[in-house]
Amino acid sequence: MVGDMHIGSTIVPSNGEFLPPKRLAEVRQHFWKKQSTYVFRNSALFQRLWNGQSPPERLEDISHLPLCTKAMLRDSQEKHPPFGDFLATNPDQVIRLHRSSGTTGQSINFGLTKMDSEIMAQVGARSHVAAGLKPGDMVIHCLNYQMWMGGFTDHLCLEAAGATVIPFGIGNTELLVRTLLDLDVAAIQCTPSYPAVIEQTIAEKFPATKPSDLGLRLGLFGGEAALDNQSFRDKLEAVWGFKVRNANYGMSDVFCNFASQCEETTDLHFLGQDVLYPEIIDPISEQARPWREGEKGELVLTNLIRNAQPVVRYRTGDVALITGTGVCECGRTATRFRILGRSDDMVVIRGVNVFPSAVAGVLNRFKELSGEYRIRLKGPGPYNRLPVEVELADDYKASPELGEMIERDLKANLRASASVTLFDSRSMPRTEGKTKRLIRED
Repeated sequence: MVGDMHIGSTIVPSNGEFLPPKRLAEVRQHFWKKQSTYVFRNSALFQRLWNGQSPPERLEDISHLPLCTKAMLRDSQEKHPPFGDFLATNPDQVIRLHRSSGTTGQSINFGLTKMDSEIMAQVGARSHVAAGLKPGDMVIHCLNYQMWMGGFTDHLCLEAAGATVIPFGIGNTELLVRTLLDLDVAAIQCTPSYPAVIEQTIAEKFPATKPSDLGLRLGLFGGEAALDNQSFRDKLEAVWGFKVRNANYGMSDVFCNFASQCEETTDLHFLGQDVLYPEIIDPISEQARPWREGEKGELVLTNLIRNAQPVVRYRTGDVALITGTGVCECGRTATRFRILGRSDDMVVIRGVNVFPSAVAGVLNRFKELSGEYRIRLKGPGPYNRLPVEVELADDYKASPELGEMIERDLKANLRASASVTLFDSRSMPRTEGKTKRLIRED
């Protein structure tokens, strides 16, 4: 018997990430029947997109519906501020407003009802529990609370997981280090690039202290690509002495936090499988691809339970590889996957598709490098070589031989030629929030 959690008039399986396939299909279909009717009646954007035709009754038939894009949401909000005409509930039911980071264009406002917020907290809690967070663990939360959904909403996810949360946010890294020295903190949640900022502050302000002296046993990360690179994970774990987990994968447009690594694998589990319906498509042809192990494509998501701003067949821009559909050693049935990169961050070098995350995977193998890098593209292309700026690690000097060695490794692993520029140690800026690795210049 599947245990259920009641939220208002909605029932969400409390152990949704463990549902067997047959039961999962039943739960999804049950939610889709209600959600599809709700969206069709209340969302003007989807009424237009579907040309007034009602959506299919069977969830597995939704691939016949047109795709929804971020540009559509932006256009809707420009014409119908502040929430757009994809708001499907009365505005007085919206209890909280978040805003996207705007890293790929104009920011979008996202509203949540009480039910939306509670479901996000409960499903997000699954991610932190899967990553190894225990009830009563003290966790310091260092994501941006200023309107970004990953700040406050992830805070609620941590509380729902039973943790004692320190709402630190970003900024004042020296105070963060003092707080970690004063308190018995078990875990930190932040972006993967933030530990480098903390390390620099420790070296400058606390020279007798090493990062591992802070006593953290778990690093919960999200908001950036990086953790699929084993060498990067190894460096973090060696320096800090904690276990590294990608623990809060999600997107403000659809659902804040619905995927995480468990203690048995470095792949992500699709832990929101009962409240979100995933598809993958060919990013060029937009044709649906089978949801099975070994397939890859752009991730497309549909809300099965959402009141305020539900989306159907939403293009996320993230290119995913499905790595496992069977039961994991941790006991979860949730599909395992990896994010290869963003479709809009893909660079084509002489016909070869290159993602920044793949570049990072090569660079992190070099002990001479700090791990900081930028890909700086000038003009619209086409590009014959990939221009990569990399930063040296402490105690290493630039040399033509090192640059040539990195270029050869990039060529061998990516099948694309690169031109490497070496920067002195600690000369590239560190960021407390998301670090932009791909920079396009006119």
